[in-house]
Amino acid sequence: MRGAVSTLYYQRDMTQQLIADRLGLSRPTVSRLIQEAQQQGIVQITVVPARGLHLELETELEERFGLAEVLIVNVDSRRPAELSRQIGTAASGYLARTMQRGDTIGLSWGNTLNAMVQAMPAVPGEDLRIVQVLGGIGPPDAEAYAGDMVRRLAQQLGASPVLLPAPGVVATTGVRDALRRDPHVRTALASHDKLDTVFVGIGSLKSNVVLNDGHSLPDGTLERLAAAGAIGDIALRFFDKDGQQVQTPLDKRILGITVDQLRRVRRVVAVAGGAEKLDAIHAGLRSGLVHVLITDHATAAALVSHKPRATR
Repeated sequence: MRGAVSTLYYQRDMTQQLIADRLGLSRPTVSRLIQEAQQQGIVQITVVPARGLHLELETELEERFGLAEVLIVNVDSRRPAELSRQIGTAASGYLARTMQRGDTIGLSWGNTLNAMVQAMPAVPGEDLRIVQVLGGIGPPDAEAYAGDMVRRLAQQLGASPVLLPAPGVVATTGVRDALRRDPHVRTALASHDKLDTVFVGIGSLKSNVVLNDGHSLPDGTLERLAAAGAIGDIALRFFDKDGQQVQTPLDKRILGITVDQLRRVRRVVAVAGGAEKLDAIHAGLRSGLVHVLITDHATAAALVSHKPRATR
């Protein structure tokens, strides 16, 4: 009954009262069935922002940073959670629109990418693989935990998940090397050489949870990165205001995709926005790692004339 009611309501544009009269139901029952159809996934509503609403600004950013595509989202709120939700929703629409049969799609981690996964409708592709490109960050039961995000996205797309069953940052280089010999870890790391597309966030030093949670990294790591000129990161690979890689001892303790592997991916999609990340996003675009940017209008407008602040 939910399917019949939903078909009449959404596909035939009948009012709830007309549906009630046709099926011999009360109007409240029709309303309830429509709501239950959404809750149970019978009906899925996806808002796909139309390219062209900010065509001039999108084109300007594409030309300035050498990007293949920029998608600018109208965001109704400056609250970080709502900003992430709306940018993530746009990213889910972009993924649904661009994925191809046989694609191997990488997924990093973070709140905006988690919002993308949450908004992803069930649109099964053909012969897809979803690959975790960075080991676990934060508590494993968190929604933004990379492995959980990969599982959920793979389920929505009917894809095969390729998990990286290891921490994203380990205690020593020796631990990293030992974990690399694990067959499951080795399989996941090898998949990083075969990615068609990878979705990443862009983090600033202040917004990066790993740097600021007080326990994931040794004391002084944030200060050392700042002293080395780091301004932001993509998948924990840090860069300075000019987009140049900042190499520190931390690099040798990360289990995840490398800068060289990122450069070989055909399409790297950065999903990020917000004033607190402006310097980092600007630098990330200058790095040459990013091909597609999905961001909010305020951030996009600021990027056009942005001059990064001097770092220590």
